[in-house]
Amino acid sequence: MAIPVTVKPSLRVSAKCLKPKDYMIEEVKKRLDAYLAQQGQRRTKQRDVIIEAAFATDDHFNAEELLEKVRKIDRTVSRATVYRTITLMQACGVLREVDLGRDQTYYDPNFLEKPQHNHLICLDCDRVVEFEDEHIALLHDCISRRLGFKPQLKSMRIEAHCEELARQGSCRFKTAREEAAIHS
Repeated sequence: MAIPVTVKPSLRVSAKCLKPKDYMIEEVKKRLDAYLAQQGQRRTKQRDVIIEAAFATDDHFNAEELLEKVRKIDRTVSRATVYRTITLMQACGVLREVDLGRDQTYYDPNFLEKPQHNHLICLDCDRVVEFEDEHIALLHDCISRRLGFKPQLKSMRIEAHCEELARQGSCRFKTAREEAAIHS
C-alpha cells in the first residue's frame, strides 16, 4: 500500500530570482499590523522590505542570509532592524525558528501555509525537503494523547544520506550549492 506523502524541496535561490508570493506577504503584513497595534508600534518601510525578502521564496534562512536578501532590495536596512523584525515575526506567529541540525538558527517562512510540515535534511548536500504525511500527524496525535498531552506543535526532522550521491558519486544539489557559493 502506497503512503501519500507531500514533498516540496527547499533550495536556495538567488535574490535575482525572487518572485514574491503576494497573497502570503499580504497575510503576513496583516498579522504583523495587528500584533504591532497591540504593542503600540507601527509597520515601517524597512519592515515591509524584510517581510518581502523573508516570504518571497519558501527557502529556510538564517538571519545573515535574510540580511543579504534585504540589502539587495534596500541597502539602508540595518542588521539590528533585521534581527528585531525576525523577533517580531516570531512573536506574531508568522515565522518559526527551526532546528535543521547545522549548529545555527534557521527560520521557516512556510508554517502559515503548512503548519504541520516536517523536514528531511540531506547530510551530504544540505538540501532540505519539506514533507507532510497524514500517518505521521496521526501518530503524533496518538502518542501525545496516550501519554496525557494535548499536542500544540508537531515537528519531525529526519537526517539522511543522499541516495543520488551514493549511487552516482555526485549530487546535483551539492554541485549547485557549491557553484552558487563560488559565484556569490
